[in-house]
Amino acid sequence: MPKPLGLLLCLLTIWTGFSCSGRLEAGSIDLEAWKQDRYGCKGLRIRDLEEIKRIKNEFLGKNNQELIKTFGRPDRVELDTKSQSFFFYFLEPSDDCGGLETEKEPLKVLFRLNAISRVSEVTITNLNP
Repeated sequence: MPKPLGLLLCLLTIWTGFSCSGRLEAGSIDLEAWKQDRYGCKGLRIRDLEEIKRIKNEFLGKNNQELIKTFGRPDRVELDTKSQSFFFYFLEPSDDCGGLETEKEPLKVLFRLNAISRVSEVTITNLNP
């Protein structure tokens, strides 16, 4: 193989190796149950509340793709005017659960992502941004 082509192939391999995002370390959270509990309808996510509280700051600086690979597609995404976005994962049943009316805003994990899609804040709250 010619040297320039070999060098290009090597650089491409290194670049793709570093650019790919993987799953994040999520402590003792049952990620399969988490992903099966869209909108918190089944009550599976709330079981991991204490673990989320314990490790939430470990997600700071991580990117949106790592979050999605770890926790699955967010239940809700909200875009902010300052080039920020929010990923919502409901811990308690939300209004999106069929046939269920909630009296209060459900508890959720809220990931704030900055303009370069990095987590800048993780909040467990009943409030909306």
